[in-house]
Amino acid sequence: MLLHSILLVLAFTGASALKICSFNIRSFGEAKTAKPEIMDVIVKIISRCDVMLIMEIKDSHSKAMPRLMTQLNSQFNSRKEEYGFTISDRLGRKTYKEQYAFIYRQKLVSVKAVYQYPDQQRGDEDVFSREPFVVWFKSPKTAIQEFTIIPLHTTPENSVREIDKLYDVYIDVKQRWKSENFIFMGDFNAACGYVPKKQWKSIRVRSDLRFEWLISDQSDTSVRESTHCAYDRIVIHGEAISKAIDRESVEIFNFQTVYGLTEEQGLAVSDHFPVAVELKPARGFLTWLKSSVNKTKRSASK
Repeated sequence: MLLHSILLVLAFTGASALKICSFNIRSFGEAKTAKPEIMDVIVKIISRCDVMLIMEIKDSHSKAMPRLMTQLNSQFNSRKEEYGFTISDRLGRKTYKEQYAFIYRQKLVSVKAVYQYPDQQRGDEDVFSREPFVVWFKSPKTAIQEFTIIPLHTTPENSVREIDKLYDVYIDVKQRWKSENFIFMGDFNAACGYVPKKQWKSIRVRSDLRFEWLISDQSDTSVRESTHCAYDRIVIHGEAISKAIDRESVEIFNFQTVYGLTEEQGLAVSDHFPVAVELKPARGFLTWLKSSVNKTKRSASK
């Protein structure tokens, strides 16, 4: 009976995969938005995604994101904006500040809640250079209807400590929201000497096998041809999201090759490639659910 009800809901609402991306747009601010050739590439990259985490926003006058959103939404004929966004406060120590932002396709997802992690755990204060800006999304047409993204852009020299600290953020958010489906993503600087091999075992979100790392240590997310480093990562946690993720969709998007850019042109956009993964559509989840129900029935009949 429950399975029949779910079938009816899915038939009515439809289902689609959801592409979730992360992109460190190196020093994104007014100067970059003033260059049409760079903005065209950035807009193309974002348009490939349904949810896009942007990092390294350096914009003290708060003009870069509105300009980006205007250009992004100008692609659509409808007066209704296709994409919305939510953005953190300016984060950082002393005068150097950055922001996280999430751009999302409004017809597919909505923001249920946001939370700026305070980084004030007693005895371990101010670990993060840029405290995670956590967002809880609702996604009614995918295999799971809610998920939480915890972003991180580390300072390279402090990467081991900051990545490990994600575990404390996870515990805090889980207790606060009772959330079960987590995606950790961003520029972790998790490679090329910043995280030595011997240090991985001391990082709780790595040594705890309940956290699944979707981008391998051997991957390359750097635009520089002289560098081969898996700086940018995607990590998932939760039984339901583990089943809902399409592992074949995990992607490091080489925009330089796809758009025919020289290394110099690519670096003008960013020194990082975006990374991405997809949540399965609800129909895909239904196939798994049917299989699980049938297995349960067979077991019960024995």
